[in-house]
Amino acid sequence: MSPKKHGNDDTGGSVHGGNKLAYDQNFTPQVVAATGPQAHPRMAEIMPSLLRHLHDFAREVNLTAAEWTAAVDFINAAGKMSDNTRNETALICDILGLESLVDEITSKLLIQGANAGATPATPSTVLGPFYRTDAPILPNGSSIVSADAFKLWNGKGDDMTCFVSGRVLSASTGNPVSSAMVDIWLAGPDGLYEQQSAEVPDMNLRGRFQTDADGRYSIYCLRPTPYGIPDDGPGGALLKLLDRHHWRPAHIHFIVSAEGHNTLTTQVFDREGEWVKNDSVFAVKDELLVDFRAREDDDKAKWTLEYDFVLPEV
Repeated sequence: MSPKKHGNDDTGGSVHGGNKLAYDQNFTPQVVAATGPQAHPRMAEIMPSLLRHLHDFAREVNLTAAEWTAAVDFINAAGKMSDNTRNETALICDILGLESLVDEITSKLLIQGANAGATPATPSTVLGPFYRTDAPILPNGSSIVSADAFKLWNGKGDDMTCFVSGRVLSASTGNPVSSAMVDIWLAGPDGLYEQQSAEVPDMNLRGRFQTDADGRYSIYCLRPTPYGIPDDGPGGALLKLLDRHHWRPAHIHFIVSAEGHNTLTTQVFDREGEWVKNDSVFAVKDELLVDFRAREDDDKAKWTLEYDFVLPEV
């Protein structure tokens, strides 16, 4: 998709700077009214708004046929690049800030419908395009880093070994939640998630851990490093057109779930890391900044992080 020069269209008419009132204002209501009486209730609720905003956008910017075609090609290319190892469409939503906005909306709706909490719930943030279901369930205190991966990283991860532990708590009571599931995943020191590299063992740096009777979990992993989101597809092309960088701050992904509680999708961000003030997908929240500290008397880890997750009850 190349930038469109301002000027005239093929017919000699002005294509930019026009007034939307010059267009047929009866057209959009006709499209909205075409929805039938048996339409899905939620679709009947949201589509009129979507159609009005979409049509107003096209009129406001005087969208040309060539630009519309380029946009369709862009969407199609994102679909073709997406598979079970990469979700390019989700990545584009991240770049546009849409997933972060939807996360904020969803979070507020959940808090509004949840029981009032004595302890503030942990903020959510975006899922991201590299989540995989069915990560292995491992005993607390296990490592999610494969020994073979260390060899492939050629020593990059040796000084990043980390012990992450904490509790899952109920927001309404502050009490520990036993048998909660803590699903964790992160990129390697090479900036890649395991499904992005054919050489890295399957499910490396992924795992699920169940809290014990005291609500505690513990994991050996790596201190995260900043990385660039993939820029070899439509998402990267969009960033270049907008003169934007592709960097994400160092972070670890979590999904925390427990019976009787709302599921939490979140990330924690290394406070000392680069890009925490300028995340390419707008996902950083101040409450999710954490401090990694040097770990002593543990041959398995150079760093440690203690972090509690607080879940609102349903």
